[in-house]
Amino acid sequence: MFIDQVQIYARSGKGGDGMVHFRREKYVPRGGPDGGDGGKGGDLIFEVKPTLNTLSAFRPNQKFAAEDGKNGGSNRKSGRGGADLVIPVPPGTAIFDADSRELIGDLTQAGQRLTVCRGGRGGRGNQHFATSRNQAPRTAEKGEPFEERRLKLELKLIADIGLVGLPNAGKSTLLAALTNARPKIDSYPFTTLEPNLGVANIDDDTTVVLADIPGLIEGAAEGAGLGHDFLRHIQRTRVLIHLLDGLNEDPLADFSQINSELALFDPYLAKKPQVVALNKIDQPEVQERFADLKKKFKKKKVDLMSVSALARTNTRDLLLKAAHRLAETPTLEEVEPSLPVYRPQADEKQFEVRREGADEWRISGAAIERAAKMTYWQHEGSLRRFQKLMEKLGVDEALRKTGIKEGDTVYIGDEFELEWQE
Repeated sequence: MFIDQVQIYARSGKGGDGMVHFRREKYVPRGGPDGGDGGKGGDLIFEVKPTLNTLSAFRPNQKFAAEDGKNGGSNRKSGRGGADLVIPVPPGTAIFDADSRELIGDLTQAGQRLTVCRGGRGGRGNQHFATSRNQAPRTAEKGEPFEERRLKLELKLIADIGLVGLPNAGKSTLLAALTNARPKIDSYPFTTLEPNLGVANIDDDTTVVLADIPGLIEGAAEGAGLGHDFLRHIQRTRVLIHLLDGLNEDPLADFSQINSELALFDPYLAKKPQVVALNKIDQPEVQERFADLKKKFKKKKVDLMSVSALARTNTRDLLLKAAHRLAETPTLEEVEPSLPVYRPQADEKQFEVRREGADEWRISGAAIERAAKMTYWQHEGSLRRFQKLMEKLGVDEALRKTGIKEGDTVYIGDEFELEWQE
């Protein structure tokens, strides 16, 4: 099993702003407020797409943002809601908060969805703030801010197809020919000391993961060389491409040796579907002996293909044949998903008052900071509404208890600066 991981930035859409507007039409003398509401911001959603099996579509620190809601208009017209952004991910993707390392969700089933950032609510237009005392309110709300977070996506990669064979059979060269992998390649045995992974495209919507399993030697099942480690990787694959060196003295004996090692380690391994190919067909001596070898393998009920990993001869046909066998092979037992950690949510109405100087104070808290961002500071009615909210939450009382004076500066979060007046 291998880990594919990437860190990204995600944010939802901001809510659209509500509008301050009054109906002005001929023959409608008492038109009244008709400012429309802002539209809701789009959510940012992950969805499992079963044809994906890697995170290769993501770039490190890539930014994803859902659409903002549109502002409200006159004549009570509401702004259009922002479109959700749905990001496809492969089954088995675990999504973590990159800062806290808490698991947000584990996506395992086709079509499963997870909303990680919810769009901001649209601000209300002044049509909602008319009262018997104030029939022409110059008050509206700005849209609720977007949610943003840094996310870490992790995928436990399980190779669909394993490449097996003796050392120096050309497995790494074949992997490079079929995928964008760049394994270490040389002409001596045991160049590959750990599995290399590559992703091959079958068509526009389908990819398969291939693993170049390091060369097996006689006695691997007993742990010779790094046998146990290598064979353990093969257990998770569903189909094997068995690659034979066409320049070796007896490819049929090599074929039997590898299958014996597989069966000794785990009888189930030897029963995995195999696509068998003779490599180095670009060499004249291999071409001369291929027809005879094909007959010998046919007697063993094995269809032998010919390829050249180096010249890329018949490699695409080999891949498609393996993919066809893969489609016929049942998937492995699902791995139990990790469970998300749920923590009690903090009370949004809580706030903190902190003195930062002789005449400076800072207020922080989810509800008060969100209200500040949704306030039209240029409208007196909106300012009064914000002052009432401060009183309701107990912020005014808390500031007085800490000794605030007329003319002191009050910061709300990191964005707003106000002057205290009694």
